Parts: sequence; structure tokens; C-alpha cells
Amino acid sequence: MLAEFNLNPHSAAVLLLTVVALFLFTRDKIPLETSSLFVLAILAAGFELFPYSRDGVTLHAVDFFSGFGHEALVAVTALMIIGHGMARTGALEPVGRLLARFWEISPQLSFLLTLVVGAVLSAFVNNVPIVILLLPILTSVSLKTNTPASRILMPMGFATLIGGMGTTIGTSTNLLVVSVAVSMGMESFSMFEFLAPVAITGTLAIAYLWLIAPHILPERKSELQDSSPRIFSAALFINEEGVADGLTLKEAIEKTDNAIDVLFIKRAGTEYLSVAHGSIKLKAGDQLLVRDTPDNLKSFEKMLGAELYNSDNRVDEEHPLQAEGQQLAEVIVTYGSPILGRTLANLRFADRYQLATLALHRVGSKNRKLMSEMANVPLQVGDVLLVQGASEKISELKKGGRILVLDGTADIPHSRKAPLALGIMVAVVTLAALGILPIAIGSVCGVLMLTITGCLGWRDVGEAVNTQIVLIVAASLALGAAMVGTGAADAMATQFVSLTADSSVTFQLSGLMLLMAILTNIVSNNAAAVIGTPIAIGIAQQQGLAVEPFVLAVLFGANMSYATPMAYKTNLLVMTVGGYSFNDFLKVGIPLTVLMWVSLSFLIPVFYPV
Repeated sequence: MLAEFNLNPHSAAVLLLTVVALFLFTRDKIPLETSSLFVLAILAAGFELFPYSRDGVTLHAVDFFSGFGHEALVAVTALMIIGHGMARTGALEPVGRLLARFWEISPQLSFLLTLVVGAVLSAFVNNVPIVILLLPILTSVSLKTNTPASRILMPMGFATLIGGMGTTIGTSTNLLVVSVAVSMGMESFSMFEFLAPVAITGTLAIAYLWLIAPHILPERKSELQDSSPRIFSAALFINEEGVADGLTLKEAIEKTDNAIDVLFIKRAGTEYLSVAHGSIKLKAGDQLLVRDTPDNLKSFEKMLGAELYNSDNRVDEEHPLQAEGQQLAEVIVTYGSPILGRTLANLRFADRYQLATLALHRVGSKNRKLMSEMANVPLQVGDVLLVQGASEKISELKKGGRILVLDGTADIPHSRKAPLALGIMVAVVTLAALGILPIAIGSVCGVLMLTITGCLGWRDVGEAVNTQIVLIVAASLALGAAMVGTGAADAMATQFVSLTADSSVTFQLSGLMLLMAILTNIVSNNAAAVIGTPIAIGIAQQQGLAVEPFVLAVLFGANMSYATPMAYKTNLLVMTVGGYSFNDFLKVGIPLTVLMWVSLSFLIPVFYPV
């Protein structure tokens, strides 16, 4: 039976804004940053125009901006930067090479080892660099062993999410829940406080991901498995009295509707002319050196009345186009990538990296090859560029460590700074685990050491800081503070207690966790966690129960981001590389969520009696 809602105008407005915020966070067409800033602005302006006091305490509008300086956000941001430093320097390279070597011995056991290693590492390092480390390795071994990458990439991504649940620093969600709970009076958890129940449940989950999930997932081939080059180098021989004979280079290009890209003009057999000036007049015997698809090259041949040559031979059935030394690769747009948010035209991608872009794949787009718009489309996280170029150029791009490249090899970016970056990360974790320094302070010191030692430049630091995460965390913390300050959280807790009055505490914990698990797959996991934590504490306090089990129910539920690709940022990465559909996440993620939910519903009361 529902209890009577005792809401004042301010708490009612805050609850309404919370509903609006959760709705906005699910809208793909509205940037998450915009939605977050909207929530902050409305809260601040609303409480400034309509002041609110409760029990003699005034809720000041400026307090809603305190989330930007909250220790949880400081720790999340600093750990994000440290994780970027690990990926940038190749600090985890030895782990990657070891896993790649094991795959050659026993793929099935190596798959299990990969899941376990991914889970363990993610308990201490943000799972984004872990996934970025493992994606090239698993793609490479899938091509070499003819194992569909789609059977192994999603389980790997989920394993890192499971591992992140095990410690207070494993995910940003954990840090936020614990920090909010401590600010409301709960005694702080130690780093490994709730590792035991996660380890037991995680073992069951890893077994599911190893033995069952691959058989549920479809077999999809990567475009890399088609090893034939897509772009060819050739020469267009200008014939006497042909269309192009006597035209300027600019006029000849216009004849092809500006589609042709001339690299050089070869004249008199040996002289190479620059194409920087379109006023060069073409004459019979000139060769235009070009690179493009076979269909386009044949089209240019016809438009210009030229003859298409490959090396010294006229292109025909006996002498087809060839592109020796060319290689295909997939470039994945990730958080912190220098190409994120920019267009190929703005980047001058082809000139800068000497690679031709063949296709752009975007989640939710039915058109695999957006050739007509590709150059002017701002790149988003999860976009995949199919590129082709000289193998050494692809290798250079991959070893640079700034852009995630999948090319069928197991090469992993590495620098001489890698041991330093690894040592700094170990020091930060150790100091926090021993209680010597709080993770917020230790991680900031770690970032300072990364910059002092040259592991990261300040440009790298800027790339690592994700505006989306900063704003969603700050907005969520502001909403949480408003819910507590106006009594909205207490009202929601009262309703929950009223609805479950005749139920056991185990049922209450289970129901709360399931609610968080559903929310986290629809809206931001951080938003679900920060909003859910004060409600959970209110539920416990109203019944005179220990708050820790209820806080953990929120923490675990908000981490179950398995059922949708948008639930967590790494889901988008594995979705694009593995070629998964939305339904694939439902088929594998829902059983995994149920498994985690049921087992933790029994384990929380065992380890934390109420």
C-alpha cells in the first residue's frame, strides 16, 4: 500500500526534474553534456530565484556546483588520466604479448585466461584502456585462427565490467556511490571490502561468458578478413587529342566533377611535376599518377579520354590493377582519441596519415559505407573507419598509441616510459589500499608524476579528460544533493518501505538492485547510482537497519550495464568492432544480468547481515 506523499513544492520540483533528466539522458539526439548542463542550470537558477530552507538550513544555489570539486569526481578524472597514460605508453604490453602467445597454444583456455585477466586488471584500472589493450589482440588471433571475433569480443567486454565491481576504485560508479554514502554518514569501505561476494558471483559469470555466451552470439566476419586491397595506384596516360590534352590540371579535375585526386604529373618519362598549382597545362604523353577504387579509375579514364596503366602495362584482363604492400585496417574512435569530434576533411586525414579511407561504419546506421558524406561527418565514439595504405604507415599509426588500430597483427604500442607509468599506477593503488592516502589525493599525485616524468604531456591529459563524464557526474551529484536537501529522497524511501512493508529485507535489497540494474541500462550508470544512493540510505534508516547492504545493492545494480550497447562506453567499442546488433546485447546481457542479480541477492545478506 502506498504511503501518503509528503512533498513540499521544492521536493516535488526536484523529483519532476529528476524524471526529466532521466528522460533526457536516454535521448541519442541530445548530447549527454547538454542534458547534464541543462540539469545544473535549472537547479541553480531555480533555487536562486526560489530559495529553500529546511530545519534552519538554507540550500544555496551555488552549492549545486560543488560537484565539480567533489572528491569522487576528482578521483574519477585523475584515474581516467592515469588509465590513458597506461594505454599511451603501452604499460600493459607484457600482459598483451603473453595472452597473444597463449592463444597460439590453446585458444579455448586462452579465452578463459583473457576473461580472467581482463576482470582482474579492471578491478584496479578503468576498463577502457583494458578493452583497448585486448581488442587488437583478440581481433588478430581471430583472424589467424579463423575464430569469429563476434564470439569473443562481447564476453571480454563484459568480463572487464564484472571485474570493475570488485573494488572501490574499479569503476567511477563505485567511487561515486561510496563517496555519496560517506558524505551522508556511512563509514567508508576499504578498497577490498566487497570483493568476496563479487568474486563468487564473478566466477559464475565468467563461466557463463566462457562456455555459454559464445554459442549465443552470431558469427560475423570482419571486413579485415577480406584481404584484397580496395584502393589502387595507377597512371592515366594522356592521349594526343584526348579530352585532357591541352587542358590545365584544374580543368581536367573539373571534368571528373572534382572527384579525381592527382598525386603527381609524370612528364617525359622522368620529370615529376607538382600538382600544387592547377594552372599546369597537360599535354600528350603526360601521366597523371592517381589512387582510387577500380570503378573510379575506369570512370576517370573514360571522362578524360586517357589510358589507364598499372606499372608499364595497359590495364586489361591480362594485366589487372595491383597494389603491392597495401594493407587494410580498422581505426576505432575512442574516448581521448585525437580524431574524436573532428571530420576527416578537417583532420586532412589522408595527407596526415597517408591512408585512404574506404568506409565509415556507425552504430545504428544501416548504410555501411557513407561515402558521399564521410569526409564531413564529425566522428563519434565507436565509429569505425576502414582504411587502406602502406603496411609501414599503418604500423606507425598503431605504434603511436594515440589511435586504436586493428590490422590483424598483435603489435601493441610500447614506449620506454611504460615501466614508469605502470609503477605510478601500482603506487597509487597501493597507497589507497593501505589507507595511507585517499584515492582522490593519491590519483592526483599520480597524474602529477606522469607529467613530470614525461609519460604524458598536457595535451594528452586534455585528451584523457572526458567532458561527458565530468558533466554527468556533476549534474548527478547536484540532483542527489537536491533530493536529500529538499526531502525528496526521504519521500521516495518512504514509498519504497511502504510498498515492501510485508517483505523480507532480502527481497527489499533484491528489488532495489533490480531497479538499479534496469535504470543503468537505460540512463547513465553514474546518474542511476548517485540518485539511488540517498534513497537506499533513507530506506535503511527508516527501518533502523544497517545502511551498507542497501548501498551495495545500489552499487552492484548500477554496475550491471550488460543489456544494451549504450549502457557503458566500452559496450559501444566492442559493438562496432564485433559487428553486434542491439538484440545481441539483449540475448547475452539479460541472462548475465539475471545471473548476477540472483546470486548477489543471496550473497549480500550473507556477508552483510542487517
